[in-house]
Amino acid sequence: MTERDPRFLARSDISGSALLHLRFEGRSREIALDVLDVGVASSDTAVRNAVAAFLDVPAGKLSAYVVERHENGNLTLRPEAVFG
Repeated sequence: MTERDPRFLARSDISGSALLHLRFEGRSREIALDVLDVGVASSDTAVRNAVAAFLDVPAGKLSAYVVERHENGNLTLRPEAVFG
C-alpha cells in the first residue's frame, strides 16, 4: 500500500481536515483536500483532475461527476444522478 492509496487515508488519519467525500466504482472514500492540493475555491474541473490523478485514472472517467460544496468546507464528488 502506498501513501497515495485511498485505503491509507483512514478517517482517523484525516480528522480535522477538510475532506472530499468520493463515490467511485461502488466505493465511498474520504480524502483530505490538502492531499489533493485543492480547496473550496478550486474549480470543479480542478477537483475532478486532482482526484483522477490521485486515483491514477484518466480524467475523462470523472467528467460526468458532480462536485458538491458544503458549508463546513467539505466537498463531495459523486456520479451525476439520473432520475426517470
